[in-house]
Amino acid sequence: MLWTLQALAAAAFLAAGGWSLAGAPQAVAIAVVVPRTAFYGAVLLAVVMVGALIAHLAVLGMATAMPAFILLVLAGTIAYFRRARS
Repeated sequence: MLWTLQALAAAAFLAAGGWSLAGAPQAVAIAVVVPRTAFYGAVLLAVVMVGALIAHLAVLGMATAMPAFILLVLAGTIAYFRRARS
């Protein structure tokens, strides 16, 4: 189940990254599917989505913020379950 969420998140960020000029979200999306870096990639994607959510709410309003919120929850879920257990 978690691998499915990781693949879905990576696909969503790779597709969304195609619209932007920056390559950072694509590189981080690939990190989400690599087992050793999945936690760090998910945390970085969550941080990106917090910024996107703030931008959507400040500029465009609540109606357009839902995709950013869903991707934030998805990245947060992956980070939570892929954290190091010590």
